[in-house]
Amino acid sequence: MLSASAPLVLLQHGGLQSLLGKTGLAMLRYRRGPIVAVIDPDNAGTELVELTGISRPVPVVANLEEALPMGPTVAAIGLAPSGGRIPAVMRRDVEAALAAGLSLANGLHTPMADDSHLRALLQPNRWIWDLRREPDKLRVGAARAARSSARRVLFVGTDMAVGKMSAALELHRAGVDQGLAMNFVATGQAGILISGGGIALDAVRVDYAAGAVEAAVLEAGAEADWVLVEGQGSLLHPGSTATLPLLRGSQPTDLVLVHRAGQHHLLSLSPDASSVSIPPLPQVVKLYEAVGAVACPAMSPPCRLRAIALNTGHLQLEEARAAITATQEETGLFCDDPVRFGGAGLLARLRERSTTIEPALGAAARL
Repeated sequence: MLSASAPLVLLQHGGLQSLLGKTGLAMLRYRRGPIVAVIDPDNAGTELVELTGISRPVPVVANLEEALPMGPTVAAIGLAPSGGRIPAVMRRDVEAALAAGLSLANGLHTPMADDSHLRALLQPNRWIWDLRREPDKLRVGAARAARSSARRVLFVGTDMAVGKMSAALELHRAGVDQGLAMNFVATGQAGILISGGGIALDAVRVDYAAGAVEAAVLEAGAEADWVLVEGQGSLLHPGSTATLPLLRGSQPTDLVLVHRAGQHHLLSLSPDASSVSIPPLPQVVKLYEAVGAVACPAMSPPCRLRAIALNTGHLQLEEARAAITATQEETGLFCDDPVRFGGAGLLARLRERSTTIEPALGAAARL
């Protein structure tokens, strides 16, 4: 629904320097289409690169009125506040955007297209896109993606919010730069807003989650040689249910593990939860491969974890290089930070295998 060429204003109220704003920060880093302004009253007038390290020439303004002269046609909510409730100041800018004739892209769990007051403000030929909606015509997963001849790379993590989407997008960028036919399957709000489509996995009933992933992967694989699937959650996280349907739905040929350098405990748990340790990475690799073998019984050969994408954004350059070397020695797997150093190295490692995958035979092929 969101076209790649639509001029966008990002509603990022208080989120430029907070994990609550990771959706908008990801869009600033990876959206190829125009972002004409960012609304953040707390940081209005400050250079974006000073606040975020993202060297994109986008002005930071205080409100929607200041952004309108820059020509946006769509307002996108870049914040993910707890409980899905937006601050009152953002609500005012949402209302002002609709009244001014803009469309609205909403990635919150709280739907806005059903809000009678907002609908009354919506101008003709404009839309409100609540992207966290369950897809139509769902069916139960049945390992159908194992028949696809496309390489299917699923990004898995040791925790939530470690950079699975970013690593996938960097690999996608490297592949496109090298002329490869690659598709990216978004499964979360930021990825959907960046790519313009996908499935909001956390809005799908659990019985249909694998089937929703399966349908998206089959569609992407019908027109590309590579399908990169955005990961969600972690097998290690007690509140995460996303990894199993992603494995079952995508039937991956390859896994890439994403980990934050030096992290030994889950950081994404609520403050009142018990501490959960991250096992040594070799154990995590074995865990993902073992679960993958059970979740993807039709795969031949079975999926393997091929590489580690290490998040070193919090480290200095030499510390980052040392962490990459240490992780590679610890696991015996290729390791790199594709966000910091680009995705070409990770792509080269994955391409060492044959780029032609024979569709799996047997039970899955007869479904």
